[in-house]
Amino acid sequence: MNKRLIGLSVAALFVTACSNEKEAAVEDITLDVEVSESELAPLWLEEVEGEKALEKVQSWNKSTLDKLTADPRFSQFQSDALDVVNATDRIPYGNYYGGYVYNFWQNAEQVRGVLRRTSLDSYSSDSTEWETMIDMDKLAADNNKNWVYKGTNCYDENYDMCLLLLSDGGKDAVEVREWSHATKSFVENGFVLPEAKSSVAWKDENTLLVGTDWGEQSLTESGYPFITKILSRGQALSDAKEIFRGEVTDVAAGVYMVEIAEDQKIMMAYRATSFFTSEYYWLKDDGTKPKLPIPEKSSPLGVFKGQLLVSLQDNWQATTDKTFSNGSVVSFDLKSWMESQKVTNAQLVFEPNSRSTTAGVNITKSKVLITVSENVVGRVMSFDYDSTWRSSAIALPENGTVRVTSSNSDHDLVFVNQESFISPDTLYRVNANTSEIAVAKQSPARFDASNLVVEQFEATSKDGVKIPYFVVRNKDMAYDGSNPSLLYAYGGFNVSMTPSYSGIRGKLWLEKGGVYILANIRGGGEFGPKWHQAGLKTNRQVIFNDMIAVAESVIAKKITSPRRLGIMGGSNGGLLMGVMYNQRPDLWNAVVCQVPLLDMLRYHLLLAGASWVGEYGSPDIAEERAFLETISPLHNVEKESDYPSIFFVTSTKDDRVHPGHARKMAYLLEQYGHDFEYYENTDGGHSASANLKETAKRLALEYTYLAEQLMD
Repeated sequence: MNKRLIGLSVAALFVTACSNEKEAAVEDITLDVEVSESELAPLWLEEVEGEKALEKVQSWNKSTLDKLTADPRFSQFQSDALDVVNATDRIPYGNYYGGYVYNFWQNAEQVRGVLRRTSLDSYSSDSTEWETMIDMDKLAADNNKNWVYKGTNCYDENYDMCLLLLSDGGKDAVEVREWSHATKSFVENGFVLPEAKSSVAWKDENTLLVGTDWGEQSLTESGYPFITKILSRGQALSDAKEIFRGEVTDVAAGVYMVEIAEDQKIMMAYRATSFFTSEYYWLKDDGTKPKLPIPEKSSPLGVFKGQLLVSLQDNWQATTDKTFSNGSVVSFDLKSWMESQKVTNAQLVFEPNSRSTTAGVNITKSKVLITVSENVVGRVMSFDYDSTWRSSAIALPENGTVRVTSSNSDHDLVFVNQESFISPDTLYRVNANTSEIAVAKQSPARFDASNLVVEQFEATSKDGVKIPYFVVRNKDMAYDGSNPSLLYAYGGFNVSMTPSYSGIRGKLWLEKGGVYILANIRGGGEFGPKWHQAGLKTNRQVIFNDMIAVAESVIAKKITSPRRLGIMGGSNGGLLMGVMYNQRPDLWNAVVCQVPLLDMLRYHLLLAGASWVGEYGSPDIAEERAFLETISPLHNVEKESDYPSIFFVTSTKDDRVHPGHARKMAYLLEQYGHDFEYYENTDGGHSASANLKETAKRLALEYTYLAEQLMD
C-alpha cells in the first residue's frame, strides 16, 4: 500500500482536483472604475462563452492566424513539432503497481490517447507488448463528448477498481466514473460523480470519501470543496453522510486514508487555510479529531517504519529541546503521538544548505528516497530508519535534472528520469533496497546538439542577491549582441525551473541559431522555501527585479541585445511577462504571454483566483491592494508609451486562470493602438492544448512569432 499522503498539497488541487466553475455573474460585480478602466477593459470579456466575447476572440484569432500561418516557417515548425510529439520512439513513462506498468499514450492515430499496461519484463524489453485498457478516442466518439483524460484513481487493495477522471475539453473540472481494468469497461451501477473539481479517495472497495459541489454554499471562495461525505456503493449522492467540514474561506478541505502500518489505515483530514498553509487532523472513530502538531507551513509526506515524515516550510520547535529549520525533512513517532498527542522521537532526516533544496520525497517498501537539487543540479539520496536515520547516495550520473517518475510503498522498484538541456531523457530502473541501477528506456536525440554548450552564470539583482541563470548557445556564437535569444522564467509558487530536454525547443529554436536562457529567479523553489518566500505579496517586486537583472546581464555580456531578446512565461509566468512588458519595455522585442494573470485587482474574483491570495496578496486589503495597483499589467499600460510586440496565448476551457485576463489586456492594447497577437484555443484547459496536435500548433505559432520578431 502507498503510505504517501497523496493529494495533500494545495498545489496538487490545481493539477488533479475537480467543481463547477466559480464565476461571478457579470451583473453582480462592483467595479472600481478609477483603477479598472471599465470602458477600455469591459467586464463582458469575462463571460467565458459569451457571444460578444467570443466574437471578439474569433476576430483576434483570425488576425493572428492569418498572419502567422502565412509565414512559410509556420508549416515547417508545425510539421517538426508534430514529428516530435508524435514520435513512436519517445519514452513511454509509466507507473508500476499491481504487477503492471501503466502508461498513457498519445500519437497521430490516437489523438486523445489510450491508457495501456504491460508486464515489467515486457516494459524492460526492446519490443514492449501493450494491452489497451481505455481508448479515449473511442470513448469520446461513443459519448459524443470532447473527453480529455485526466487520470485514474485506483483502489490500492485491487488496482483493477478505478475512478476514471474525464474532462470536457481540458478543464480542471472532471466527471468521475468507476472503471474496471478487469472488464475494460465502466462498472454497471458503479460510482459516478457529476462534473466538478472534486476530491475523491477510496475508504474501502465499497466506500468513497467525496468532496464535491454539494449545492449551494458547499464550495470555498476559491471554488473547491470544503465538505466531505462518505458515499457507499449504490447510495445516492444526496444520501451521503457528512464526516468533515472546513470553512468557506479555506482554499479547500478534504479527507483521505493513510496506511500507518501493514493492514492498518486511519482517516486523515486537511484544511488548506491558504495556498501555503494547512491544518491536518486525525478523524477518530469516536468522532474526535486531534490536530497534527506540525507548522501550518509544512506538508506530511507519509509514514515509514512508524515515523511520520514532514517537509517544513517554516522553522519548527518540535519539542522543548529540538528545533528544526525551514526547508528540512523531519520525522516523529506517529503511534506515540496517536496515543498521547505528544511529539516523541523527533528527528532530522535531511537538511539542505543555502544552495540546495528538497525536490521530492518518495517512500518505497524498504527506503525513503529524497531528490536533492543543489545549485539546480539533481541527485537522489537513499534513507533508512532504525532508531536513527542514515543515508547513502544512489549512483546516478550527476549532470542534469533527475526526478522519480514512479514509486510505491508496496515494493522497491523505482523509475528515475534524467535529462539536461542537450542530453535526451534516460529512464533508469532502480532497486531502492539494493541501489542497483539499470537503463530502462532512452530517448533518441530530437535535434542536433553537437555544437551546443550549456553555461551557468549569475546576475546581481537590485538588492545584491545573486540570481543564477543558464545559457544554451552555439559554441561558436559571436558576442556582438546579434543573437536571437529567448529568456524563460516563472518566479512563483515555490516551483523550480530546472534544465530539461525539449525536442521542440531544440528543433524550432536552437537549431535555427537561437539562444535559450533559463532564469532561476526568486519566487521559485530552486533554493528552498526562503527563495520562494522572499517574493511573497508586497515583496513581489524582488522577483521582477531578478528578471530584469538577468536580462541586463545577458545584454551586458553581448550574448544578445534588446532588439534580439524575447521572453516567455505562462500562468504565474504570464503575470511576470505582463509586468516585464510594462516595467522594462526597452529590454525586449517579443513577449510570449501564456495563460496569464493580468488583472491583479480582480484576479481573486475569477475562478480559482481566491486561492492565490497567499502568493499575491489581497485586493481587499488596503496595503496589499496599493502594491497590486503598481504591478497589475492591465492597470499600468500607458497609451503614449512605446511597447514591444506581445503575443497572448490562452484557452476558453481554462477553468483555473480565467481567459478574461488575456482578453481584457488585448482589448486595452487594441484601444491604445499597441501591437499584439492573440490566440485563444477553444479547448485545452490550463495547458491551452487538449491534445498533441493542438500542442504542436500552439508551439508552431509561438516560435513563428519569435522568429519574426527576433530573427528577421
